[in-house]
Amino acid sequence: MAIESVNPYTGRRLRGFAEFSAAKTERLLAQAHRAAAAWRTTSFAERAAVLRRAGALLRERQDELAYLMAIEMGKPLRDGRAEAQKCATCCDYYAAHAEGFLADEEVQTDAGRSFISHAPLGVVLAIMPWNFPLWQVVRFAAPALMAGNVGLLKHAPNVPQCALALEKIFHDAGLPPAAFRALFLDNEAVARLLADDRVAAVTLTGSERAGVAVGTTAGQHIKKAVLELGGSDPFIVLADADLPLAARTAAQARMLNAGQSCIAAKRFIVEKAVQPEFVRLLKGHLAALRYGDPLNEDTTDYGPLARPDLADELSRQVADSVAQGARVALAGGQPRPGAAQFAPVILTHVKKGQRAYTEEFFGPVALVLTARDAAHAVALANDSDFGLGASVWTRNVAQAEAMARQLESGAVFINGMVKSMPELPFGGVKKSGHGRELSYLGIREFVNQKSIWIAKAAQPDPTRTE
Repeated sequence: MAIESVNPYTGRRLRGFAEFSAAKTERLLAQAHRAAAAWRTTSFAERAAVLRRAGALLRERQDELAYLMAIEMGKPLRDGRAEAQKCATCCDYYAAHAEGFLADEEVQTDAGRSFISHAPLGVVLAIMPWNFPLWQVVRFAAPALMAGNVGLLKHAPNVPQCALALEKIFHDAGLPPAAFRALFLDNEAVARLLADDRVAAVTLTGSERAGVAVGTTAGQHIKKAVLELGGSDPFIVLADADLPLAARTAAQARMLNAGQSCIAAKRFIVEKAVQPEFVRLLKGHLAALRYGDPLNEDTTDYGPLARPDLADELSRQVADSVAQGARVALAGGQPRPGAAQFAPVILTHVKKGQRAYTEEFFGPVALVLTARDAAHAVALANDSDFGLGASVWTRNVAQAEAMARQLESGAVFINGMVKSMPELPFGGVKKSGHGRELSYLGIREFVNQKSIWIAKAAQPDPTRTE
């Protein structure tokens, strides 16, 4: 497996890295295991000081970090800076709230006192993707470190410099070096690491296939696993929606990170009466977006996909769906096979039997489905293997809330774009995975929720004399 930085806009190989040997991996794991025993004894105040400093460094180095994301996976500079700032906010959030989230919880029982405590598990292995190379890592690391765990990061092989930059930030913030390490490993080495008893748990953000592999290995070795996998998020537009706002937000939601986001809106389920107008508005917004060099802020709205093979596969999905009956309302795609560039596409008449109906399209392709009414829209939204996020657009908020309760997803946003934030739990159902990141639920994924029961104090016998 090649671990290397390749600029997807130019195709130029920038830098390569050697995979870690078995001996080096063993040494780092042993160090992490020892560090876990020490880090768990630190106070919340000590941990918070490190996290706050990490947040400050993320802000100070946001330009450098944005540049790395641009050259390694094609993210425009302004988006990269925003990602670094979001990571800093997450560090600050857990620095401020972790102690409260993990405080003992008193429970009334037959005991003199009983409560639930929260103790760290130890070494947490994180297997992270390239699409948000900072945010995906920090949203695991900030709560895990504040809970008293330590982290080993196996990042995607095309963003090694981002992995090292994050490692340096945590080390410069005062975290013991062994408590957070970036590892350059192939999949077989990761499986061996996960099988080791010194690794207490694993968190993965990635594809369904990766989730099956990691979940299987974790299950075989009885390891706690959090899996955040794919999504094919529905964006439901009812006839009474504010169409201009919905269409403008739809374009933004579909083009988030050049469409390479698990929670990007992908399936646009629109009531029949307003579908033509919605498609017209959406087409106008998407067609106006400018493709270019991620390093050029003045002329670039979106950059290339992270790798040419991703664009090739997306082209096949579009072509197959059209052959199966979908219609092209906006023709974009690759200028040629093997190019990472991919202009926005809109497919309408998306129905069962098409790849567009069942698969996740991880790139700037908007899939439009027709709904007869609100109930049919919910049925279409739920007719998916995925269940990560969803949004509902209507002026009838009470109806939207009722629909939200019926939608099979980890989050529903009403008249707003689906997003992740430290305050709310993030994760999915069905083949979008299990477990939660962020909020108080996220920090409790990798702790031992321990019940402690203390007997009532023995009462003295009033008849007894000394």
